[in-house]
Amino acid sequence: MFGKRNRNGGSDEGVILAIVMPALHDVALAGKPQIGQILRRNGSLSAQQLDAALDVQEHDGRTLGEILVSSGVSGSAVTAALAEQTDMVTIDLRTIQTVPEALALVPAATARRRNVLPIGFHDGVLDIAIGDPFDTALLDELAQIPVERINLVLADRQPLADLINLRYSDLDGVSGLVDAYADAGSFVEVQKRRIEVDEAAPVAQVLNKIVGQALRDRASDVHIEPLDVRLRVRFRIDGALNEVLSLPVEMGPPLISRLKILAEMNIVERRRPQDGQFTTNVDGRDLDVRVATTATIFGEKAVLRLLDKSRSMRTIQDLGMPEEAYKRYDEATRSPYGMVLVTGPTGSGKTTTLYATLRQLNKGESNIMTIEDPVEYVFPGVNQIEINAQADVTFATGLKSILRQDPDIILVGEVRDQETARIAIQSALTGHLVLSSLHAIDCTSSLFRLLDMGIEPFLVTSAVTGVVAQRLVRKVCSNCAEPHQLDASESAFYKSFDGPADATFMKGKGCTFCSNTGYRERVGVYEVMSITEELRQAVVAGASPPDIRDLAMKLGMRSLRSEALDLVAAGVTTIPEVLRTVHMTA
Repeated sequence: MFGKRNRNGGSDEGVILAIVMPALHDVALAGKPQIGQILRRNGSLSAQQLDAALDVQEHDGRTLGEILVSSGVSGSAVTAALAEQTDMVTIDLRTIQTVPEALALVPAATARRRNVLPIGFHDGVLDIAIGDPFDTALLDELAQIPVERINLVLADRQPLADLINLRYSDLDGVSGLVDAYADAGSFVEVQKRRIEVDEAAPVAQVLNKIVGQALRDRASDVHIEPLDVRLRVRFRIDGALNEVLSLPVEMGPPLISRLKILAEMNIVERRRPQDGQFTTNVDGRDLDVRVATTATIFGEKAVLRLLDKSRSMRTIQDLGMPEEAYKRYDEATRSPYGMVLVTGPTGSGKTTTLYATLRQLNKGESNIMTIEDPVEYVFPGVNQIEINAQADVTFATGLKSILRQDPDIILVGEVRDQETARIAIQSALTGHLVLSSLHAIDCTSSLFRLLDMGIEPFLVTSAVTGVVAQRLVRKVCSNCAEPHQLDASESAFYKSFDGPADATFMKGKGCTFCSNTGYRERVGVYEVMSITEELRQAVVAGASPPDIRDLAMKLGMRSLRSEALDLVAAGVTTIPEVLRTVHMTA
């Protein structure tokens, strides 16, 4: 079906060697053009890029292809060059349909470790997609598969790894664990025992599979929800909730109990909301899980926030902030004093923006201190304090203690009340740079939120130097994006708000990698307001929020709506996604 087949017969290992050896040994590559030469000839790589990658390769353990992809070269171009160099056939994974018989022949652990995926099995022949044609250790593992022949095809590495996680879902084995749980006794009897579940118990294994698959699916949150007749499990992926599993409703109490044991929560208390956390390891990646439970009419619900500690910290440039907005924000955050606010609803990426800013400011010359609830990622060289209600460490008390530690830059996780707001503003006015988040719908409303807390207008305008409002919108899946003709309602909406004329509308057709949603990953939408003298005078004079917003727009601020429509015009996202996510203000 795929790739080149050996017609010489022989043992299984001999057949595999005959197929793989030409791609794995330098002898067979003699006279073949190098991957860099192929990419240069195809116009996918400049001489400067190649020289830079070769310099990196001298002291880097990665292959040249990996280095080139990480530097921005198209993964598909690198794969095509590898295919030409090794005489292998490539495969488009976007529409590939794997078969259970093929998946059963290669263990999930092997597939993930070696980045290989069995995609077809017919007449004793196994078709396998691989990401690295130079992985010599792959031979020994493939030789153990009891098939007549193996055909190897080449695929893009990262899409292949993503597809492996989708095809080898841990949730596929949950039904067997549910049966094992039921076989241990009736559901009612098991609940009455109220025993602490150990690692080998079915309930513990079900929870492990849920958390592991959530991380592989890029979920930010897991919702475990008791309904009237079943227990629903949903993952929040790219900001949208997707149901992934349905369990017997009787499994709810023991599953929540298991969570409480891990998170060191009160297992007996089922009426009051509780919070806790635990750490685990999935596929060699450290994972911090924050747990919150609350009682509903059908039982306790739990929400798990997943924080992948191995994920690299993003920079401000990675977040997608437009150049003009970035200049305004960078100017505000490079001031030696003042207060910079990042606003937006829950889940809009405020913490990510603040952490990216902190990473940019962390140069070793300043004393940077934070007060957070909770500390999500640990910064080397930064003094981080976590809220602890039992020890009376709140944002207000923690901020007071920070001021006695000779700080230069202070990050306050969130301004929630008047006391915290007043101390933060006083800190900004006494020579410190204060970064903080605030729940508000846009830049203008964030200023009035501080006024509503009882902070005097002259203090707000004297302390605050910049405000960012942001949202996260889903991006059109790059694997299945295609040109899109706006329908009548979309066209009318776009024209009514004067979107850019030179638009290239795109829409995801739906493919394997986006679970047929048409969207994959998210990008930020930002409006940045610099607090100028004109704005200060208007706020102190008691101008209304619409008047302040109009003035800010005249002074150069671009609204969330305008920035979002620019992304639509560039084919990055869609109008329905903008309507779903972005507050449509002027």
